[in-house]
Amino acid sequence: MPKKHNVLTTALAVAGCKLTRNALHLFRKGGTTLPGRVAMFFDRDILEVASRGMDIIVVTGTNGKTTTSKMIETALEDAGLQPLNNKSGANLLTGVTAEFVADAGFLGQPKTRYAVVESDEAALKQIVPLLHPKVIVVTNLFRDQLDRYGEVMHTLEQIRIGVSECPESTLCLNADCSLTSSLADGVPNRVVWYGVNTPVGSQAEAAVSDARYCIRCGTEYHYTYHTYAHLGGFVCPHCGYARTAPQVAVEEILRTGADGSTVRLGFAEPDGSRSTCTADIALPALYNIYNAAAAIGAFEAAGLPRADILSSLTKISSSFGRMETFDLDGVPVQMILIKNPAGANQSLEYLCGLDEDFQAVFCLNDNIADGRDISWIWDAEFERLCESPHLKQITVSGLRAEDLQLRLKYAGVPEERMTLIRDNHAIIDQCRKSTLPVFILPNYTSMLSLRADISAVTGKDEFWKG
Repeated sequence: MPKKHNVLTTALAVAGCKLTRNALHLFRKGGTTLPGRVAMFFDRDILEVASRGMDIIVVTGTNGKTTTSKMIETALEDAGLQPLNNKSGANLLTGVTAEFVADAGFLGQPKTRYAVVESDEAALKQIVPLLHPKVIVVTNLFRDQLDRYGEVMHTLEQIRIGVSECPESTLCLNADCSLTSSLADGVPNRVVWYGVNTPVGSQAEAAVSDARYCIRCGTEYHYTYHTYAHLGGFVCPHCGYARTAPQVAVEEILRTGADGSTVRLGFAEPDGSRSTCTADIALPALYNIYNAAAAIGAFEAAGLPRADILSSLTKISSSFGRMETFDLDGVPVQMILIKNPAGANQSLEYLCGLDEDFQAVFCLNDNIADGRDISWIWDAEFERLCESPHLKQITVSGLRAEDLQLRLKYAGVPEERMTLIRDNHAIIDQCRKSTLPVFILPNYTSMLSLRADISAVTGKDEFWKG
């Protein structure tokens, strides 16, 4: 049950949040977390007041949170519902609090009915008990920021704690991820499953697997098919733990390209029948097919019209730094965030599937927000780059550029095809002079820094404006 809140402390929390955010915006600062800290100084649980009575969809997981949230948010906007969201990516408790309180009335009353919230995996247990979400979407679980999260089982347990606090929430789970699927064990929550029912690419055993052994009994999984990493048709030959047939399924991938994908979807209907339709997804790569399936599943779980999300996916645009495109004096530049082996491998596969010549820029930092441990680059399959006849030049940058350069050398990339550039503006100048499309693959803080500088010269909004 929501606790009672003092009207005076609520008013002080809201006023403090709004004033702080306005002041930060005046000085062209994002104001994504400090306003939340100020609000929580007056009332630690002010988020519960500012979200009371709303229909909220929370999205968490290792990869795909931001894009899946954007897909859901855009569909709601297209339907005229104007959802609240934390599109800046501030996905800890303070950032989420800042968004809700800044948008609330001066006594904390919500101004809109719907919200889409991206939540950090470790922060879920703090956020959802205050939001009381209608739906919790979990996209997948992979190794990420080992020095912060620890091994993937620790991340799973953090999410499980959050789920246990919200028995009334419908779970929307990736049926293809054996770790994510286990969140349905022993909970009273209604579950809507989504997944990909068809194999993708080579069906050789995945080089990077964060879930090789059964989470229940420890036996090595068998797979009826793979999609990528440890995702696919897993089954334990000992205890029988296996992939659940999803209500929202990608039955067939009909087309993939740099402009997006076309898929055939299957739906389990409430009357027990099954229906199919064809859907266009205006973002490329397999992981965006998964993100679209998650967004559709979230709509199904929330009882929202399926037609709205299917229509919206045909014109969805990228989130900041995630397949985001820029025009630098006529040179197309696409930025693709990579931050762990599974995500990096999918991005590398996307690059290697291109049928035109291009240049690539890889940026690697080891700031706190990235995770100090960069050993994950040795598990990413950079060797794939040598398979592409279209990759003409590689630039490396960031605080750990030399480590990245060494990794690429061991991957077989000739040294004469690599250039190390520290300065963002020098990278931008190099992109401007390119006669080929440029793909920039940074990790998190290097993405924020380089995106800000590119946005300044191309006229794009700051990241905190979405």
